[in-house]
Amino acid sequence: MSDTRGWDRAQLEALAAAVDHETFDAAARALHITPSAFSQRIRALERSVGQLVLRRTKPCRTTPAGAELLRLARQLALLEDETAARLDGPGTVTTQLPLAINADSVGSWFAPVLAEIGTWPGVALRLRIEDQDHSADLLRSGETLAAVTSDPQPVQGCSIEPLGAMRYLPVATPELIERTGAVTSRGTIWSRLPLIRFNAKDDLQHGLLRRLGAEPGTPVHLVPSSADFAVAVRAGLGWGLVPEHQLGGDLKSGRLLRLGRRHVDIALHWQRWRLASDLLDRLTTAVRSAARAHLRTP
Repeated sequence: MSDTRGWDRAQLEALAAAVDHETFDAAARALHITPSAFSQRIRALERSVGQLVLRRTKPCRTTPAGAELLRLARQLALLEDETAARLDGPGTVTTQLPLAINADSVGSWFAPVLAEIGTWPGVALRLRIEDQDHSADLLRSGETLAAVTSDPQPVQGCSIEPLGAMRYLPVATPELIERTGAVTSRGTIWSRLPLIRFNAKDDLQHGLLRRLGAEPGTPVHLVPSSADFAVAVRAGLGWGLVPEHQLGGDLKSGRLLRLGRRHVDIALHWQRWRLASDLLDRLTTAVRSAARAHLRTP
């Protein structure tokens, strides 16, 4: 199935496989062709476009031209799979569902969506965990069909709607507070408290400190897992902003203490491609339902 520009579905499929599987060799194995045949498809696509579509890095990344073609490849694959399912019956084809979401959402309010996707025949979820401030970039690059993001500006070609807000509370263990002497009658001396950060992109803790006019303490620990982040805070490794959904009864029992009265609310948005897609419609309905049940009203 070629168009007037000269690229065909096999070439676009190869481009998507390179991004999904990160290397040419892995992508070739996924498509059940030789690495040489795979490289030929990518080179043919680049000849038809007249420029490079992939950066030969590990993992593979698209160029700006490649991102445009990757979006086309994802859209064609989705629409073709849905058409085949309508003609042949649900579950007769496997439809890839690439989705970007932040780790804290997966660990809390998004669980019902995952449970529902698990009941959809022929749907393979490809979940990309990305900070909510950066997940829209995966839509721009064509790597995902939809995303939970904190960016209120729609990506070109996408629709957007507010979901609600996740509230984060600054907490630490009583033992850490006592050991560091960070809480006094005049307030919290933040520079005495070691800090836990999710990863290098995580600006939640530092953002709160900037608003308070306070300096971060040392050391700064990196714990790049939502569940393990909460475990590290409960273990007394440092203080951190923990989603209120993950705190359970820790504040009531005294296992953790809240530092001051400040909190951080992160407004989340749902972005998806504007396609006439039954699958994206079902996914959007499931996300809305979970957000209404668990997030604070926007």
